[in-house]
Amino acid sequence: MKAVLRTAATDETQGFMKVLVGRSDDRILGFTMIGAEAGEVMTVVPTAMLADLPYSRLRDAVIAHPTMAEGLGPLLSNVPARSE
Repeated sequence: MKAVLRTAATDETQGFMKVLVGRSDDRILGFTMIGAEAGEVMTVVPTAMLADLPYSRLRDAVIAHPTMAEGLGPLLSNVPARSE
């Protein structure tokens, strides 16, 4: 959570975010978060899953700053590039 910019304002750096992305279609298969404001962030990911969006759409989305949900961008930027 230290990578999430919002934690600089709240000093709540305990916790983590983890995402599971499908290898064949780049869809988000699962997400978990433990930490401050986890319930607020958890609403964003299922919405993307229900819309059947590839993880890159959420990764590239403009998310309000500073929020904990803003941490989804850096998290999803760590997904390894797929080889064609």
